[in-house]
Amino acid sequence: MNQAVINPAAGSAAPVNKVYRKRLLQHRIGIALSVLAMSVGLAVLAWILVTLIIKGFGALSVNMFTETTPAPGSEGGGLANAIFGSLMIVGLSTLLATPIGILAGIYLAEYGEENKIASITRFVTDIMLSAPSIVIGMFVWAMYVATTKHYSGYAGSVALALIAVPVVVRTTDNMLRLVPNSLLEAAFALGAPRWKVAMLVRLRAVKAGVITGVLLAVARISGETAPLLFTALNNQFFSKDMNGPMANLPVVIYGFAMSPYDNWRELAWGGALLVTFSVLALNIVSRTLFSQKIPN
Repeated sequence: MNQAVINPAAGSAAPVNKVYRKRLLQHRIGIALSVLAMSVGLAVLAWILVTLIIKGFGALSVNMFTETTPAPGSEGGGLANAIFGSLMIVGLSTLLATPIGILAGIYLAEYGEENKIASITRFVTDIMLSAPSIVIGMFVWAMYVATTKHYSGYAGSVALALIAVPVVVRTTDNMLRLVPNSLLEAAFALGAPRWKVAMLVRLRAVKAGVITGVLLAVARISGETAPLLFTALNNQFFSKDMNGPMANLPVVIYGFAMSPYDNWRELAWGGALLVTFSVLALNIVSRTLFSQKIPN
């Protein structure tokens, strides 16, 4: 049997392709620039967090959660009224935004390809996602505060709800589109109407993702200052009346941070630390406890 003679040197000493070398160099440069950008971002984030922790931990005390904001020139004080006001305003805005956002997301996922109203809704939602929060605050001021002739916690909740709604809408829409058609076809084959398939099958399959979207919306509005300056304003005293000016953490932090009083600036750092870690906790909860795989 004749066997071909193989020359090992001919196969191993093939010339390196110039195009391959150029692409490999571009790949390495891209990876290096990506790592550099990531390192700069992480370094800045670490710098902010370390500064916030160092200056904010000194303000954490029982008084901060039990006493109201101090008067100008007085010692001590806390943020009890601002914490309570923020919980009331953000809680009401969440109650307003969640059902509207989820129902709108279901509408877009179910009928988004069939009519122009859904396309317009999606377009307006995208605009609201990128709209500056101060513009939304001015809109609510013109429509609500200027009409009622006074600032109120209700106005602040409406402004924050307008910011949260598009986040919930887009998250719900995107999550519902991940549900496989085979699951929907099985439900339709059993004779279920479309609204029941949407609510009891499609939404239930991605409920964890929808809850994650709601939590991300809450994290998004928890630190908003500009809309509350035009709507809820502030209140130095402890108040449960949502129909009047109401203290809230973002506005108190904004005012105290620029004040000439040391205890006010210290409370501002403490409030900023509280808001930051609250948002961080919401993000951790949304990514761990409510993580869920889409059924095949």
